[in-house]
Amino acid sequence: MSPFLPGELAVEHVRTLAPYVPGKPIEELERELGISNIIKLASNENPFGPSPLAIEAMQRALKDSWLYPDGSGHVLKHKLAARLGVAPGQITLGNGSNDALVLLAEAFLAPGFEAVYSQYAFAVYPIAIQATGARGVAVPALPADSSMPLGHDLAAMAGAITTRTRVVFVANPNNPTGTWADAPALEAFIAAVPPQVIVALDEAYFEYTAGLPLQDGIQWLKRYPNLVVFRTFSKAYGLAGVRVGYAVSHPSVADMLNRVRQAFNVSTLGLAAAAASLEDPTHVAASVNVAIAERARVAARLAKTGTRVVPSAGNFLLLHAGANARQRFDALLRKGIIVRPVANYQLPEHLRVTLGTVEQNDRFLSAWEA
Repeated sequence: MSPFLPGELAVEHVRTLAPYVPGKPIEELERELGISNIIKLASNENPFGPSPLAIEAMQRALKDSWLYPDGSGHVLKHKLAARLGVAPGQITLGNGSNDALVLLAEAFLAPGFEAVYSQYAFAVYPIAIQATGARGVAVPALPADSSMPLGHDLAAMAGAITTRTRVVFVANPNNPTGTWADAPALEAFIAAVPPQVIVALDEAYFEYTAGLPLQDGIQWLKRYPNLVVFRTFSKAYGLAGVRVGYAVSHPSVADMLNRVRQAFNVSTLGLAAAAASLEDPTHVAASVNVAIAERARVAARLAKTGTRVVPSAGNFLLLHAGANARQRFDALLRKGIIVRPVANYQLPEHLRVTLGTVEQNDRFLSAWEA
């Protein structure tokens, strides 16, 4: 008879939950292989880091680290509201946009409800859904030979909505595929969603969509009260390590999110860094411009090697690496290059590669071609 494990007392939908698997840390690879000069192109981080203004703000904030953070996030909320053209009461701050997505699930899902999302969508969606006891409905993505391979099939997602559906998750652009739906098609989808269903529009990679026909979801909030837009300071603003994101929604939705939000979910350093980052758009634009230029250059060079690259509107590329994708991932590790295997997304023959600096990308390309 096996011994009793107290963890088995957890509710069934938590016991059967598959946890999120992050990208391999540099320190872990150093310990495993004893190598140095490692570059990490696995977690869609901004290789140029935060604005100098953000670093200075965090250094100043350190002296107040013995105090609890401002639980209301007053300064950051008001700066964001002014920047986005919304009311402060429409903003919910999160410990990264991941946290805000979980808050939405906690506030609007429960056993008996359903939430719809696309196959190959961000792994946090099914995790957040299952943790509430609700049922996740994964809709098959567009086929690999379509004009937007592996992208959201909006028509099929609309068809999956039933009377039990409470939330629909849409990432545009999507992670890990990088795929997107054009703004008119996405707005038509949102307009067709019943008003009693919340549309969670994840715009974590919003800043990288310049020049492409994607949406600014904030502009749609007045027309669609059931729309919630999620953004983050982790990517373009280079603040992944201090965890700041936010949701923008109808005030009544924000009220519900703030009821389940932990009072001090964003740290003093995070609040200071995010607020300061908004004062340095030049830094953000410079790093984003490099990523956009490198997205085209790296994709073109990979295509010349015969590697199929999925269209991307993010700061990363999804590559078809073939049946030996895991072996190619391991070979890159031995060269000190960390990319992201995505077998946990049902994409065992693909690898996701974050766009780094020009020098980092060249090092990856040379290793890939070799």
